[in-house]
Amino acid sequence: MYCTLKKCLCRQEAVRALSTGEVSTALRPFYFSVHPDLFGQFPTQRTVNENSLKQLSSLIETLLQRRPIRPTTLPFYLRSTDEKEVKAGKFTLVQIQLADRDVKQTILYILKTCNLPTTFIDKIEEKQPPNSRFTASWQKYRNNNSGIDFSELEDDPLYTSFILKKKINSEPDTFKAYLEKHANEALVKLEACRPIREEVSKLEKELCSDLGLKKIVWDCGWNIAHYRGCLLAFLALSKHHPEPMRVLRDRTLVFANDTGINLEGNVMLNSGEVRHNWLDLVKNVKKHDAVLLRLPAFEKAVSQVLLGIKVGRRVQFMCRKFMPKVMVEQYEQQLRQLTTILSDYRSRKKYPADWPEDLSAYEIVVETEAGPLMLSPTGQFIVPSSCPSFLLISFISENLVAAAQRLNHYNRVKHIERELHKKVADELELAALDKDDSITPDLMIQCCEHLLQNKSELVPLLSGIRLWVTHYYSVMSDGVLCIPWDWKI
Repeated sequence: MYCTLKKCLCRQEAVRALSTGEVSTALRPFYFSVHPDLFGQFPTQRTVNENSLKQLSSLIETLLQRRPIRPTTLPFYLRSTDEKEVKAGKFTLVQIQLADRDVKQTILYILKTCNLPTTFIDKIEEKQPPNSRFTASWQKYRNNNSGIDFSELEDDPLYTSFILKKKINSEPDTFKAYLEKHANEALVKLEACRPIREEVSKLEKELCSDLGLKKIVWDCGWNIAHYRGCLLAFLALSKHHPEPMRVLRDRTLVFANDTGINLEGNVMLNSGEVRHNWLDLVKNVKKHDAVLLRLPAFEKAVSQVLLGIKVGRRVQFMCRKFMPKVMVEQYEQQLRQLTTILSDYRSRKKYPADWPEDLSAYEIVVETEAGPLMLSPTGQFIVPSSCPSFLLISFISENLVAAAQRLNHYNRVKHIERELHKKVADELELAALDKDDSITPDLMIQCCEHLLQNKSELVPLLSGIRLWVTHYYSVMSDGVLCIPWDWKI
C-alpha cells in the first residue's frame, strides 16, 4: 500500500494540464512517422496504423478529461528515413503500452518509445499543486511506519479519485456490460457532434446546389469535425475560383486519402492536402477524362489475352482497410504492363490444358506493382501488374475451383447481408449502422443475426446509437460506438 500511495501522489505532483494544441504539437514528430498516408503501397502497415491512431486519439481525449483508461497496447509501424528501406518494405514495429498516467507522461512515453525528440514537451513548465490533507497524511505515513488512519482521508478528493480509478480500471468484456458502461458516453458525444453534423449536411447541400454535384462522399477515416473543415475549405475555394468549378457538374466529389480521378470518374481530393493542390486537380479534370475514356480498350486487351476473363475495376470486398484508391493514369499503366506480360507468355507457350476454353465466369482485378497475388473473399483474382506470367498462370490454375465457389457464395449472401443490415438498423432503433472494410459479408451476417436474437435486451441500450462493426470495443470522439463482430452478450 505504501508503494501504491506513493506512486499515486508522485503522479499527481507532476500533473500539468496540457491544452489540445500542445498535445498536437508535441505529438507532431510521431504523426509524421506513423501517418497512414505514408504507407500507401503497404496496405498491412497502413491498416494497423489507421486503427491504432483512432484508438490513440480516443484514449488521449479521455486522459485530457482526467478520466482513467484501460491499459492498452497499440501497435505502430514507423517509417524509416532511409528510402531504400522504405522501398523494400522494411519498417519498425513498436508496441506502445498505454496505462493510466497523465497526458504529459503519456506523450513522453510515446515519443521515447519511438526514439523521437521530446524537446517541445520538455519545455512545458510544471505546476506544483497546493498542499492537501492527503499530502500531510502521506508525510505522516512516511514518518510513522506503524501506519496511517485512512478514515481521515475519506473526504479527500485525491484519495477518493485513487480508489474509484482502481475500481473501474478494468473494462467489461461482454457486450451488454460494455453498453451499460459506455452507451450514455456515446450518446453524449453524439449529441455534442449534432451541430457539426447538421452544419455538414447544410454545406453538402450548398455545394451540390452551387456546383451541380451528384453527391459528396467522406472516405478517409477521420472524424466528422475534419470533414466539416474540408467542406468549408472547398466552399471557400469554389467561391474564389468559380470558373474551373464548372467541370464538376454531374460528378461525385470524394474527400479521401488520395488526389486524382478514380476509375468511376469521381473527383478524389486528399483531405490532408492544401487547397492549391485541389484547385490544380480541378483545372486538369478534362485531361484525366481523356485517360478514363481509353481504359475500356485496355481492359478489353487484358480480357482477350486471358481467354475472355472479366476485368473488375473495383474490388467488391478486400481484407485491407482504407486501401489506396487507384487513379486512372496509374491504372492505365498497370493494364499495359499486365497485357505485355501475358502476351509474351502466349507467344511462347499455351495455357494449361485443364483450363476451360472461356474464363468469362471469373474476374481479375489488376493492382499496383507492389500489390499482393491473392484470391479475394469474393472470388476475384487480385493480381499485381508486375506479376511474372508463370506465377500468375500457376496461381490461377490452383485457385479456379475456389474462385468459383467464393464468387457463387458471395452472390448469394450479399443480398442477405443488405436485408439484415436494414432490419437491424430499424428494429434496434440505431441512428446508423456501418462496418469496417475488413468485415466480410459472412461476419456481418453473423453479427446482425446475433443482434436480432438479443433485440429485447439491446434496444434500450442501443436506441439512437451510431454503431460501427469492427474488431474491438471503443467510443470514438464523435460518438460512434465500435463493437467487435464476434461480441458476447
